[in-house]
Amino acid sequence: MNWLQRLLPVERDEVRPVLTATAYGFCILLSYYILRPVRDEISSADRGNLQYLWTAVFFVMLLAVPLYSAAVSRFSRGVFIPLANRFFAANILAFFGVLMAFDSPEARTWIDRVFYVWVSVFALFVVTVFWGFIADLYRNRQGKRVFGFIAMGSSVGGLTGSYLVTQIGDAVPVFYLLLISVVPLEIAAWLAWWLHRYSGREGTSLRPEGPERVPGTALSGIGVVFRSPYLRGIAVFLAIMTFANTVLYFQQAELIGVAIPDRGERTAFYAQIDFWTNLLTLLGQAFLAAHVIRWFGVGRTLAVLPILCVLGFLALGLGWSRLDLSQLLVVFVVLQVLARSSRYAITRPAREVLFTVVGREERYKSKAFIDAAVYRGGDLVSGWIYTGLAALGLAVGGISLVSLPVLGIWAVVGLSLGRRQEELAAAEEARSEAA
Repeated sequence: MNWLQRLLPVERDEVRPVLTATAYGFCILLSYYILRPVRDEISSADRGNLQYLWTAVFFVMLLAVPLYSAAVSRFSRGVFIPLANRFFAANILAFFGVLMAFDSPEARTWIDRVFYVWVSVFALFVVTVFWGFIADLYRNRQGKRVFGFIAMGSSVGGLTGSYLVTQIGDAVPVFYLLLISVVPLEIAAWLAWWLHRYSGREGTSLRPEGPERVPGTALSGIGVVFRSPYLRGIAVFLAIMTFANTVLYFQQAELIGVAIPDRGERTAFYAQIDFWTNLLTLLGQAFLAAHVIRWFGVGRTLAVLPILCVLGFLALGLGWSRLDLSQLLVVFVVLQVLARSSRYAITRPAREVLFTVVGREERYKSKAFIDAAVYRGGDLVSGWIYTGLAALGLAVGGISLVSLPVLGIWAVVGLSLGRRQEELAAAEEARSEAA
C-alpha cells in the first residue's frame, strides 16, 4: 500500500481502515446515485408541487431523527450503523413490490411522490450515518489528512451509479434500478461492522467505542445544538447552504422541465449532470481536498463554496435577459456542476472535520439533527421563499440576484466556524497531553 502513503500522509496502520472507509462511502453513494436521477426526474414531472413534497420531507425528518437517536443510545455503533443501512434496503424492496403490484398511471403519481420523499430522507440519513461514524473513528489531525481521500470513495460510487443510469436509465424500468441499488447497501453494512471491530483492536490509531453507549435521550441531541454556539454556527452554515442548493434545484427543475419534455430523456440528462459532477468531485478530492484543508485551514476552505456561488448567481442574474433558453441551460449546468462538485470535494470534508472536536452525543445525535432536520427544514423554508419570490414575478435571474447578500453571510459564517474549530482542537490536544 505504499502508493496510498505516497498519495496521502497516512500512517502504516491507517491504510486498511482508510481503504475500508473509502469502500463504505463508495457503496452508499453508488446506491443513492442509482436512485437520484429517478427522484430528480419526478421533480421535473411534478415541479408545481415541489414545495409540498419538501414540506412532507421535513416532517418525516422530524419523526426520523428521534427514532434514530433512540437507536444510537440503545445499541452499539457496530449494530445500529449496519441496521440503518439494512432498514433502507428493506424500504427499497418494499417500493419494488409496490411498483410491481400497482403500476397504473393513477397509482404511479402517488407512488412517485412517496418515493420522492423517501429518497430525500434516505439521501441525508445514510450519508449522515456514514460521516458520523467516520468522525467518531478519526481524531482531528487524522480527519484533516484522510477525510478528503475517504470522500473520494463516495464520489467514485456516485460516478459509477450515475454512469450506470446514463447507460440504462431510458431502457430499463424503474423497479429494476431499485433492485440494483439494494446490493451496495448490504455490502456497506458489512464494511461498517468490520471498521467497528477493527477500531477495538490494540494498537490501532482509530478511536474505539468503549463500553459506554452514546449518552442522552432520543431528543437530547437537539437541545445540545441550541445550547452550543459552535453547533448553532454549523446549523446556520448548513441552513444557508441549503438555501443556495434549493434555489439551484428549483431553477434546475424549471429550466430542464421546459427544455426537455420527454421523461426518459430528462432522467438520462439528470444522470449526465450527476456523472460530470462526480467526475469533477473525484478530481478535486484526489488532488485538492486534503491539501486545501491543511494549507488554508478549515475556515477558508468552508468559504470556497459560498464565494463560488456568489460568482455563479451573479452570472445567472446578469445573463438571464441576454441569453436564449439553450444558452441559459448551458450556463446553469456549468454552475450546478461546479457548485455541487465543490460542495462534495471541498466543503464536505471540511464540514466533517468540524465534528472531530466534539463529543459522541454531538457526533451522532446533534449531527443527525443538523444534517437531517435542519437540512430539510432549510429546504422547506427555502422552497417556500423561492415559490414566494416567483409569485411576486421574479424569474430565475431576479431570484439569483436577490440571493447574493445571503450568500455573503454564508462565507462569513464559514470563516468564523474555522476559527472556533481550531480553538477547540487546540484545547482537545492540551487535555490529551495533560492526561
